Amino acid sequence: MKKFIFLQNAIELMALLLSGKRIEGALYIDKGTGRLTFKAYLRHRILHKDKLVKRLEHGWVKESRKRIKVYESVPKDLGMVRVMSVIDREVKTAKDALIDRELDKMIFG
Repeated sequence: MKKFIFLQNAIELMALLLSGKRIEGALYIDKGTGRLTFKAYLRHRILHKDKLVKRLEHGWVKESRKRIKVYESVPKDLGMVRVMSVIDREVKTAKDALIDRELDKMIFG
């Protein structure tokens, strides 16, 4: 039995296939037309990776193009009082790292 598959963006897909690329996507039956349809996931590469500003004891501070990111992961078994003090200490350390980074930019350009 032969099945015909409707390809969305068929010209772009053929160009990718002819260049040796693999194409991931979704194969489904279109509700409106009832035809078997393939929709490609046209994923884009990550062009900019986040830059590490400072590694913390339980996390990190990173800089992306548009954001400053702070990640913390503190074990619960330290107890709530120590967890809160660790978070306070690490936020202060993260803020100091951001200040140092800005001063370096001003001094060294």
